[in-house]
Amino acid sequence: MERAAVRLDLRSLSWIAVFAVILAAWALMFMMARMAGLDVWGRPTGLNLMPMTQFGTLMGMWSIMMAAMMLPAMVPALGTYERLIVAADGTRAGWWGVLLGYSLAWLVFAAGIAMLQVVLVGAGFVDALGVLTSQVLTAALLVAVGAFQFSRTKAVCHGRCHAPMTFFLGYWRTGFGGGLDMGLRLGGYCTICCWGFMALGFVAGTMSLLWMGAAMLFMVLEKLPAIGHRLIRPAGFILILAGCGVAAASTM
Repeated sequence: MERAAVRLDLRSLSWIAVFAVILAAWALMFMMARMAGLDVWGRPTGLNLMPMTQFGTLMGMWSIMMAAMMLPAMVPALGTYERLIVAADGTRAGWWGVLLGYSLAWLVFAAGIAMLQVVLVGAGFVDALGVLTSQVLTAALLVAVGAFQFSRTKAVCHGRCHAPMTFFLGYWRTGFGGGLDMGLRLGGYCTICCWGFMALGFVAGTMSLLWMGAAMLFMVLEKLPAIGHRLIRPAGFILILAGCGVAAASTM
């Protein structure tokens, strides 16, 4: 009885910790936006604008953004592993390993996109608010992300993220090390699957809280077993149409 109570407490504390990190990340993003002089749309409020153009600052921003946007999308996979603790030889240490591996994969992505933003800012393609300065580039990015929704790569990577039980059965390893390995693999598939929606931050503004919320909601829905696969191509069509609209407007 006591051992069952301890397991229950560890389970509860683990989930509380995950949701606490998500809430803290959103709170930090809100404070960072206000300190940068931006509203929830990512537009200047008239206060002193604090440009975010240095790698260290951008790395911190993207890392917090990853926690705010991608940890919610990880909840179905963590819930699946939770069931394997009961039904198979999954462990609480393995659960934390999966979470850590997944987070590390997204931190690598955060470092890469932060460096990309530094380069784009230096070249004049992105402004201090993290928005593309050219409508042609904006249109190209929208079309590219939309077209990726129809690619074989998207289908394969989404299949891994969309069906975590199948993924775990295919790559199953026990203990913390096994969980870490599976988390890194799952995070790798997820970054490839979702890179485009992160890159769209350069269209809306990388500090736009509304864009973050909308992108997070879509990526969570995209991973739900019942409806996720039904959203991929419609989203692709919408993005391609939006890109064509921006391209047409730029010629007027």
